[in-house]
Formats: sequence, structure tokens, C-alpha cells
Amino acid sequence: MKVTVVGAGNVGATCADVLAHREIANEIVLLDIKEGFAEGKALDIWQTSPINLYDSRTIGSTNDYERTKDSDVVVITSGLPRKPGMSRDDLIATNAGIVKTVTENIVKYSPEAIIIVVSNPLDVMTYCAYLTAKTDSKKVFGMAGVLDTARYRAFLATELNVSPKDIQAVLMGGHGDTMVPLPRYTTVSGIPVTELIEENKLNEIIERTKFGGGEIVKLLGTSAWYAPGAAAAQMVEAVVRDQKRIFPVCAWLRGEYGMNDIYLGVPVILGKNGIEKIIELQLNEAEKTLLAESAEAVKSVMNVLDNMNANA
Repeated sequence: MKVTVVGAGNVGATCADVLAHREIANEIVLLDIKEGFAEGKALDIWQTSPINLYDSRTIGSTNDYERTKDSDVVVITSGLPRKPGMSRDDLIATNAGIVKTVTENIVKYSPEAIIIVVSNPLDVMTYCAYLTAKTDSKKVFGMAGVLDTARYRAFLATELNVSPKDIQAVLMGGHGDTMVPLPRYTTVSGIPVTELIEENKLNEIIERTKFGGGEIVKLLGTSAWYAPGAAAAQMVEAVVRDQKRIFPVCAWLRGEYGMNDIYLGVPVILGKNGIEKIIELQLNEAEKTLLAESAEAVKSVMNVLDNMNANA
């Protein structure tokens, strides 16, 4: 198995590191446009193999997509990172150009690859990759919900003083301030979370989750990387090992939840073919309203990309 991670910055390097440590692929290619950057990161990661006892080879490349040939899965993390005060929408023009170029090169050398997009603004960058790849939508999807639910579950674990291993949650909608956490589908070892925590405290945690990325940006002055990198690696593992894991991912909807032609976060089954199935939950009216509002926000950003392409 061969996995390529495009973008050797903090998120990409963390993703490659996790993939290597967990021996998810025989070969992991780390590619970046900056001279020597990916080679250095890959070499550093490889030198941990005798310490952490794994065999996965990490190889770095400066913009040489031929080294990525015949990749089974490609993770795209390339793009300008979000700075304090900058919205995800501000990134669209620059990052759309980057994601388009990356996707063209990936498809050229690995036409059958499954593509996982991490670049921001996440929903519209996944849409950009899909338009460029011209492949089945089940093979092009975005990493958002895995990260967002991880934040949600981590906050709950802290509040309840329990292991995060025992918390399961579903989260839908766009990646950002309009995401839709679903307390009704949140459990702790099978116990509904609403039985363990007061409503006002749960709502505080939900609000913190919605702005979880911004909280990190304020603290660090740049976007998060440990959790996003690990989240992307977990999705790669589900595909490479055909685990049939149920994750919330940014997927192309064709009628599901009454929505068409939009990339939106929904629960899916992930396996060797990418998105094996989109799971349709029976949402109540309040949840449907929140999802519709989130979809409207995502669609408005997708329209920006469509207009850019029309005027190109």
C-alpha cells in the first residue's frame, strides 16, 4: 500500500507521522513545494522507526509528483493556513488554485487514488478537488467531522471526567461555525449524554466545539495540527484496511437529507472503495433546521468557487 500526503506543513507531517507509526502503509510519500522541506520531514520521521519499531518508509519529495505514482490514497493538506482574524472564506481564492493544481497532478499519476481533502475552507476545497478530479464522488471526500467530533468528545471527557474512549458522537453540517453537533446521538458507553450532564453545560460544550478551530488559532497564532493530522490518518486507515468504520465526513450529496449537489458533513461508512454508504439519520425538525442553515452557508461559499470558475 502506498499513501501520499501533499503538504509537509504541520498537519501533513503529523498525518504522515501517525501513518508511519501505525504501519498503515508500506510507503508514505510526503510532498511539498518548498525545496527540501518534505525530504527533511520524511527523513526525521523515518529516523524514529528504530525507536518506535515500525517498518513503514517515509519518502520526501519537492514537487515531484512522479514519486507519488500509483498511490492508493492521497491526503491533500496544501494551502495557506488560517491566521488570527481570518475567516475560512478569506482563504478560498488562494487555496482553490493550490488544490486544483495538486489534484490535477495527483490524478495524472494515480488516477484510481482515493482523495481525502484537509485544506481549508474544507467543504469548498473538497468540492474543488471533486470538480478537478472528474472521478466518482465516493472517492473524493473531506476530513472535518472526525476532527470536530474528536474535539466535542474531548471536551465531554474533560467535563465528565471519563475516558474519551467511551464517548461516541455524531456531528453534521459544514466545517466551521455552522456545524451541527447532535446531542441526541451522543453516548458514553451507551448511556445518552443527556443523562450525565446538564443541558446548559452541554450547550456550552457544543458552542465551544463549533469554534474549536478558532480557539486554537487564538492560542497558537496558527491553525491546529496534531488533531487534524491524526484525524486524517484515521480516515486513511479506515480506507486502507477496509475497516468499514462509521465516521462523519464531508461527502457529496445526491438527494440524501433532501439535498443535492453539495459537499456537507454526514455520517458514512468508510472502506476500501472510499465512501461505501451515506447513512441517513432520522433527524427531528430542530436538527433539520440547523442542517439546512449549515448547508446554506456552505452552498454560498461553493457558489463563490463556481463564479470564480465561470469568470476564469
